[in-house]
Amino acid sequence: MHIVKEEAGSGGRYVGRFVEGEAPAIMTYSRASASLIIIDHTEVPEGMRGKGTGQALALFAVEDARRGGWKIIPLCPFFRAQAERNPEWGDVIKF
Repeated sequence: MHIVKEEAGSGGRYVGRFVEGEAPAIMTYSRASASLIIIDHTEVPEGMRGKGTGQALALFAVEDARRGGWKIIPLCPFFRAQAERNPEWGDVIKF
């Protein structure tokens, strides 16, 4: 899956696709400060479910936070569940 980060104003989203032109999977966030983002929504189209799409978006967000030096508040229920299942993400997750 190809994932890109799109930023606009005080937020952005991670957009994932298997094939160009298909409806993307998205994970949206808002920036609370220079060192903190809030992931608030994950949406995976029906045809992309069951393929690890959401988990790939979550891992991409975690790796992006590590590279950027910020923390993530997981308000999105899906992302929160992933964070709870992956204690190794603790360096960037702020519950």
